[in-house]
Amino acid sequence: MSYPYPLVVFDLDGTLVDSAADIAEALNRTLQDWQLPRVPEATVLTWIGDGVRRLVEQAFTAAGSDIDLDEVMPGFMRHYEACLLRSPRLFDGVTETLAALRERSVTLAICTNKPSALVAPLLQHFGLQDVFALVLGGDSLPERKPNGAPLRHIAAHFDVAVEAALMVGDSITDYRAAVDAGMPVALVRYGYPRGLDLDNVQAVAVVDDLRELLVL
Repeated sequence: MSYPYPLVVFDLDGTLVDSAADIAEALNRTLQDWQLPRVPEATVLTWIGDGVRRLVEQAFTAAGSDIDLDEVMPGFMRHYEACLLRSPRLFDGVTETLAALRERSVTLAICTNKPSALVAPLLQHFGLQDVFALVLGGDSLPERKPNGAPLRHIAAHFDVAVEAALMVGDSITDYRAAVDAGMPVALVRYGYPRGLDLDNVQAVAVVDDLRELLVL
């Protein structure tokens, strides 16, 4: 049975991988380095999705700190790398969904705002390094989500019209990127939506489990 989309582009954190605890730990270690109080994981969840610099900026702003971010980022990146494989897990249904899409000859790609150097080790950790034909990180192009440029870049790379591809994400950043690119979007309910109203959003589907995408 052929799939309606020849190309499916996935977000990573919050869509395929539950990495919130590890990202929160890296951020909290950074805050401690600067004698600032740790914050709950639930709070960090509301900051994930716009890239690492924005994540750190929001945390330090919330702490009332005016420390120069350029001084903070190298330390954060060390913690981020150290915590990367601490406890990440794939969300339910991810492995089966990716395998089923590939069986139907769908091309799979990743478009994440995570720094590209940290994407490969994470995919390798889960044995997914050969599943995706293209991986774009937050620093792969001059633009990142919510700009639609990365999605347009991926579609053009595979010679697929943007409106013929599908973006799968969990957050307002993913949604805005898809809208900006003119790409249909499906959203998951279990991720880090960050203010996205999943009940009133123009999406192909809003799913509780990635396997639901297989019946589109």
